[in-house]
Amino acid sequence: MDTGCLSSMNITGTSQARSFAGQLPTHRCFASSSIQALKSSCLPGLSKTSTRKHINFLEAGQLSSFFRNSEQPTKPLQVVIAGAGLAGLSTAKYLADAGHKPILLEARDVLGGKIAAWKDEDGDWYETGLHIFFGAYPNIQNLFGELGINDRLQWKEHSMIFAMPNKPGEFSRFDFPETLPAPLNGIWAILRNNEMLTWPEKVKFALGLLPAMVGGQAYVEAQDGFTVSEWMKKQGVPDRVNDEVFIAMSKALNFINPDELSMQCILIALNRFLQEKHGSKMAFLDGNPPERLCMPIVDHVRSLGGEVRLNSRIQKIELNPDGTVKHFALTDGTQITGDAYVFATPVDILKLLVPQEWKEISYFKKLEKLVGVPVINVHIWFDRKLKNTYDHLLFSRSSLLSVYADMSVTCKEYYDPNRSMLELVFAPAEEWVGRSDTEIIEATMQELAKLFPDEIAADQSKAKILKYHVVKTPRSVYKTIPDCEPCRPLQRSPIEGFYLAGDYTKQKYLASMEGAVLSGKLCAQSVVEDYKMLSRRSLKSLQSEVPVAS
Repeated sequence: MDTGCLSSMNITGTSQARSFAGQLPTHRCFASSSIQALKSSCLPGLSKTSTRKHINFLEAGQLSSFFRNSEQPTKPLQVVIAGAGLAGLSTAKYLADAGHKPILLEARDVLGGKIAAWKDEDGDWYETGLHIFFGAYPNIQNLFGELGINDRLQWKEHSMIFAMPNKPGEFSRFDFPETLPAPLNGIWAILRNNEMLTWPEKVKFALGLLPAMVGGQAYVEAQDGFTVSEWMKKQGVPDRVNDEVFIAMSKALNFINPDELSMQCILIALNRFLQEKHGSKMAFLDGNPPERLCMPIVDHVRSLGGEVRLNSRIQKIELNPDGTVKHFALTDGTQITGDAYVFATPVDILKLLVPQEWKEISYFKKLEKLVGVPVINVHIWFDRKLKNTYDHLLFSRSSLLSVYADMSVTCKEYYDPNRSMLELVFAPAEEWVGRSDTEIIEATMQELAKLFPDEIAADQSKAKILKYHVVKTPRSVYKTIPDCEPCRPLQRSPIEGFYLAGDYTKQKYLASMEGAVLSGKLCAQSVVEDYKMLSRRSLKSLQSEVPVAS
């Protein structure tokens, strides 16, 4: 999922999609006074949770307007950005909005980073992950609005659907009623579901969560030192809540199990999902991410004078005598120089390229704790249309699989009335990422036989595989284990003129597409705020290069 990849449920006609879009805040500039007014007094008829949701969207809109309304530079900064994933694209987009010239370098021949996708010889797309967009993603929705591509988000009905392992082929639903505000709609969804948790388990679960509700953000942050499993034991939450809910949730959020995941991650997700009316509502992109999301950003950047270059891999960060960046040296021998430099790659790639002179600086030393988690994305095309599925994201609750979807139903570009294409997240993948594609497909088919008992058999005696693609990412989003939070860096580094962007950097949406986009905005904001200092540095550098007349 987005989390890494969770980002959707059944749209029954365009009217529903439009009605939801109409309930989202419009994308416009907001003055800080608007936010202060909203924070200081609840508007008539607006609940506190509704207010919180509006504040999140107002803050996202205000941050976007910061770039559009900032004073246009007399001499635009040339900012070199490494990595054209969502963080790098976001950084470039908002720097261009502020009148600067980003030079975005991507090592591969495809845009998107962790949302990259490729077209095979048949013209079918296969992706790095199963990407889900949530209603609680204000900066992503602002970005779509600013680019004029809101219609590319296919919103699904507000539900969460879980497979029932003890009842093969059956599902259990959490349906969020449209008529109730948050958090009542979420509470109603939980109380109405009697298939996964008993009433005593629901009560103990609620009591366990009470300190988080009362303690607020301070309590949530203090739970970073506990795994989900440790926290549940401490709070007296029954083991079955873990088995029925948290295993699936942990794997969807960070591709790992509850005995590894920091409880802070779960609490932040629950906070967003339960305190915002449409927080847990999901959408699928209507096609492949490089063309449907990344290219509009690239076109926008280029239209404002920025550059985007593929096949431009960084080999080394070359330094000046004072320890600041001299230039990025590429593997083809090219040297790219700028007024400022941004690394928007995954944290694991950054760590490989951190100059020796920087390694003992606390800011960079702490990065050692942040390590990408392996994940595998599986695509299987079948010879028939599978019936036991939904136009939605599905939680498999399998020991090997996380979430899955029939993309021939959920995604407009991949629609096929005659054949299903299942896209599945294989997680945790630590023990599987080194195995062959054949082994992974065989194991996946055994799990699918439980989810589709009448339609799929492990030996393919029922539905037959036409083809498959397996995409392995040995280091995906950072592994959100306990005590990672203090190691996440701010976007402005202690090295003058050097900045970071990426979901692992400090921002409130953790490892997600929203986190990547927000990190890019915060990074761009830091660069814009440092304009005078960066301009002085560049001028001084130019003056030092001018030969003195004899």
